[in-house]
Amino acid sequence: MGVQPVIFSTPKENYQPTWWEDGGGYAPGRTALARIAVADGATEGYQSRLWVSQLIEAFLTGGEDSPGRIDRGSLGSWLARMQDLWSLDIPVTADYIDQVKIGQGAFATFVGCQLEGLDGGSAPCWRAVAAGDAVLFHVRGRRLLDHLPPLSVADFGTAPDGLSTLPDQLPGIVERLQFGNGELIPDDLLFAATDAMAKWMLTWVENDDQETLWRALAALADPADFEQLINEQRRAKAMKDDDVTLLRVRLLSRPAEMLVIQP
Repeated sequence: MGVQPVIFSTPKENYQPTWWEDGGGYAPGRTALARIAVADGATEGYQSRLWVSQLIEAFLTGGEDSPGRIDRGSLGSWLARMQDLWSLDIPVTADYIDQVKIGQGAFATFVGCQLEGLDGGSAPCWRAVAAGDAVLFHVRGRRLLDHLPPLSVADFGTAPDGLSTLPDQLPGIVERLQFGNGELIPDDLLFAATDAMAKWMLTWVENDDQETLWRALAALADPADFEQLINEQRRAKAMKDDDVTLLRVRLLSRPAEMLVIQP
């Protein structure tokens, strides 16, 4: 089975692209595996954008700093390593404000997904972990099969769960991680979205207008069209003015001839 990923993003309105505090990516991994992830850094945290980059890169690479499996034990050990690596990069400073921010740490919501069985050696499936209100959607035939975490529109708030750099918060973080899985067939779509986009998508689902939603998101190909869509929804007050990231993976019956990723 092949995969065709594409990622769209846009910062808050009137912000420069370099101020985007989300992150996302796709890694083909070994023959039978692939991984996707998106994360949303908290503006109030200390260098949350760098924390997002560290989490995304480590999760996708498949190296020694990447979780070997998508389960609570592996993810707990991985997050402990991520916090250790983060602490090594904290600068020594005499500035009081910086010291306060460092004490508060960095914070990010996160959803990471592993695609398995892509070589036909086993039944294709996805396994995912989520922390906070970044959401993975599994769509088949323009209908939502599942989403992780299983949030409703009313569940989105100002203080979501997430991944913190503070070691004393690690046990609670690991305990609150949410896991999911599902079988995959050709023409399935997976979407991973940060909170503003995810809430907007779930609003369409709850309003029972899924076919329009998934048709539009499946057809997106140009970053300019995505930016136009986001701007229209913001101005209509249908979407929160926040950094927005949407990663789409289309499952194909055979390997894709071309991989398209738009940062």
